[in-house]
Amino acid sequence: MVHLWVRAESRANEQRVGITPAGVGELIAQGFRVTVEESPHRVLPVADYAAAGAEIAPAASWPGAPAEAIVFGLKELPEDGTPLAHRHIMFGHAYKGQPAGLALLRRFRDGGGALYDLEYLTDESGRRLAAFGYWAGFAGAAVSLKAWAAQRRGSLCGPVAAWPSQEAMLDELRAELDATGAPRPHAIVVGALGRVGSGASDLLGRMGVRVTKWDMAETAGGGPFPEILAHELFVNCILAGPQTPVLVPPEAVGPGRALTVIGDVACDPSSDFNPVKVYDRATDWHRPVVRVAAHPPLDVMAIDNLPSLLPRESALDYAGQLLPVLKRLDRIDEGAWGRAVALFRDHLTAP
Repeated sequence: MVHLWVRAESRANEQRVGITPAGVGELIAQGFRVTVEESPHRVLPVADYAAAGAEIAPAASWPGAPAEAIVFGLKELPEDGTPLAHRHIMFGHAYKGQPAGLALLRRFRDGGGALYDLEYLTDESGRRLAAFGYWAGFAGAAVSLKAWAAQRRGSLCGPVAAWPSQEAMLDELRAELDATGAPRPHAIVVGALGRVGSGASDLLGRMGVRVTKWDMAETAGGGPFPEILAHELFVNCILAGPQTPVLVPPEAVGPGRALTVIGDVACDPSSDFNPVKVYDRATDWHRPVVRVAAHPPLDVMAIDNLPSLLPRESALDYAGQLLPVLKRLDRIDEGAWGRAVALFRDHLTAP
């Protein structure tokens, strides 16, 4: 019997969850055992999971879960260095040379557990089977526009918090932009044909922003890309990899550009493959942007949990995509799960 243990998220401001109560009910009907940890922050109430038949456990009790349980969460585990003995489903961010990722792999090596990274849960063609990308792009473009509006007021973008709905986000953002009295900026979205880029383009379009849409064809030459610097707002939606060209070089902080806001939705500042070379650390909800140039200003938005700003929409969408894959956990050594653990083992044994 598959025992899926849905842990509470430990990261601040994280209200999302990867499965709904209805999804839990479907897994139980299929013969799974499901445990859901209590959480005061989760956007879906634990009582609904109990009503669907889940066993309820205290928050953060997963280290004591039965050895055969598969621990399922979204964001990172507490970085306490303890060995990890269970099989974990999560976004590990462990395969691009990030220091925290290397530490995570050491914990799995020490404990004998395994990582099934949600970012690399793919079909035979390599396409991800479930992703938060659309809502990352949608929310990332929104915060980037807030940063642009703040510049018009002569300030930095202030703290952000989760919106109860996308309608509330749109109403607030539209009012903020209108209050500047300025024409909407001209934006460029790179990676516009993917999930992330679609979300960013949709948000910008709904705010009346003129959008230039680029994808692989426009960046195939490898740069430099003066066209990006000619736009006031740039939203990067390309997942960093060895073949990713540099989109914004270090010298872009100098004068002679129209660009004043970068929304780096992909947000890989610690990766060797980071295509936005003007900043080196992620931002957060309290300080959504980092100013990397003053004359003219250039602010970078690089929040790494953007879908959490719309927790209900993003959680329901993602859970719906992932449920058919979770239903195949009874064949965890095959298909997408087998490919995911093979990738983990390759990186675990890499020098």
